[in-house]
Amino acid sequence: MTVGLRISMASMLAVGFLLIVTPVVAHHSAAAAYDETKRVEAQGTITKILVRNPHSWVFLESADDKGQKIEWQIEMGGVPSMAWAKDGLPIGMVVKVAGHPSRAEGSHGITGATFTKTDGTPIGPRGGREYTPQ
Repeated sequence: MTVGLRISMASMLAVGFLLIVTPVVAHHSAAAAYDETKRVEAQGTITKILVRNPHSWVFLESADDKGQKIEWQIEMGGVPSMAWAKDGLPIGMVVKVAGHPSRAEGSHGITGATFTKTDGTPIGPRGGREYTPQ
């Protein structure tokens, strides 16, 4: 085996290794952005759903105690885990959501969300069970 061939093979192995390991290393814990020791609940109307990788988003409009509009930004899983959202969370549907609140002061973010209809019927593949982000 020539030196050039060995270097070429070693380079290909290194690139392959990086392609496999990089997504794993890039993934982060939700604990930095969300307080997993607390829970928050909201009820409102689904206004938008963005299904994408690595995280999808559900936007919910509600009102605070003074009647001011609030936009909740709910961070969810990626595309494969959100196949249910198209039928399960149509735009305009009123839902209840519960999950871990954002740590950012004054924000209205949630992760680890569970959705229910206003009558308490669970929505989504977890059947109302909490999603635990990695």
